[in-house]
Amino acid sequence: MNLFEHAHDKQIRKEAPLADRMRPRTIEEFVGQSHILAPGRLLRRAIQADQLSSLIFYGPPGTGKTTLARIIANTTKAEFLSINAVLSGIADIRKCIETAKKVRTEHQRHAVLFVDEVHRFNKAQQDALLPHVENGTVILIGATTENPYFEVNKALVSRSRIFQLQSLKSTEVEEIIEQALTDSERGFGDKQVNLAAEALRHLAHVAGGDARAALNALELAVLTSQADENDVLQITLEIAEESIQQRAVLYDKDGDAHFDTISAFIKSMRGSDPDAALFWMAKMVEAGEDPRFIFRRMLIFAGEDVGMADPQALGVVSSAAQAFDYVGMPEGRYHLAQACLYLSTAPKSNSAFAFFDAISVVRNGQADEVPDPLKDANRDGKAFGHGEGYLYPHAYRDHWVAQQYLPDVLQGRIFYQPSEQGFEASIQENVARNREAQLAAFFSQTASEQSGNLNYWEARTLGSSGELLNEFRDQLTEWSEISRNTLALVLNAGEGLLLGEFLRRISEENVYALVESSNEKKILGTLFKK
Repeated sequence: MNLFEHAHDKQIRKEAPLADRMRPRTIEEFVGQSHILAPGRLLRRAIQADQLSSLIFYGPPGTGKTTLARIIANTTKAEFLSINAVLSGIADIRKCIETAKKVRTEHQRHAVLFVDEVHRFNKAQQDALLPHVENGTVILIGATTENPYFEVNKALVSRSRIFQLQSLKSTEVEEIIEQALTDSERGFGDKQVNLAAEALRHLAHVAGGDARAALNALELAVLTSQADENDVLQITLEIAEESIQQRAVLYDKDGDAHFDTISAFIKSMRGSDPDAALFWMAKMVEAGEDPRFIFRRMLIFAGEDVGMADPQALGVVSSAAQAFDYVGMPEGRYHLAQACLYLSTAPKSNSAFAFFDAISVVRNGQADEVPDPLKDANRDGKAFGHGEGYLYPHAYRDHWVAQQYLPDVLQGRIFYQPSEQGFEASIQENVARNREAQLAAFFSQTASEQSGNLNYWEARTLGSSGELLNEFRDQLTEWSEISRNTLALVLNAGEGLLLGEFLRRISEENVYALVESSNEKKILGTLFKK
């Protein structure tokens, strides 16, 4: 390069956009992507050891894909060649290959070929490049905003290591902006610029993790502002809003506004108000909140607040989240909206909290010995009686049979209480009837143990008495033509067969039950919430 060419090149660099001038030159200057560039990470070690294979960088715009490729070339002293998969043809690829061969022969240096938008490579371009990637003539570094496993040619993917770059955090974008303000060689360090704190936060948030967008907005703000009487450029929030063409939304990801907004969003869905839920979600999205955070909250909500009232809710939100990952923004907003509307309009139940009641019992150290029929017979054979007396539910009518599943000390303990909402209402009666049959068997077993018959569960079922009693209960309630105003006295209520059915069909103030012990009274009170 002669003197005139050098001066011309220097002038071009000086007049380049701020985002281009401020490109980091070393790994140490690079901001963000610590998950792949932190000390000790594979990519950093490979760069420092000059032991690179072909790479594909995948991530949103402005996260440093091109910059990282240039840093690799500078650090490894390689020749940096660059093409765009859309704008460059086979002739351009061949020209780069010839340059790479010349550099390798004459200067014993590697050549890095950076291919922007590598997912747009067609078969002809790929065929022209692949042999030279395989024999090491060039080290390919591809950049794409699309998922390479779906969009990039499989032959290139199989020959490359994939690194995903993430959207920069707001704090990282702020750091990049501050670097531009203090760098007198490439940035605005030779000017007196006072960037208001709220303007800095706004530029970083609205940029959405895109450093290029933030620097472009900063450059526009600085170059179009007039200095005050002290020759200081005052960049206010209003100027920042105009420069990045979006008004600020009151939303601090680390402050009260963040937690208040997500709380309002959750409570609006819980209150089945789709309009409010959409509004609060829109505020989060417009403020730059990570949509994946919103999806995580909706997945939690589907289990916590919708639950068994609509078991499909979890699948709908999960599918919407997967679709969002595949589609991305801005079209992914449809999937955010669909998940939000589904949850907001779905029936609600928080019966899943029953699990935490069970956890509390476990933590309190109550006996949890597994009943012998439920133990693994395969491990102990018949030496200890493990597995003996187990009743295989599929061998019985309705694929259900009354038998003991809880530990002895927890018999009659109720954790799950089905609500009367949505799907859960349809299983409520069946769950209750099964419990009543279990309870009747438990009380009868207690009596049988006193008389020495320790296999009552098995004897009752094998003798089909349980099925006969259930049929008797159904026929009795049908023949009696009972109504809500019927007055009923249930003798020997501990059997559980009639009490539950009467409480479902008769007003509770008209149903009386006679029990034989305080233990029966306690268990029945828990079962029927009386």
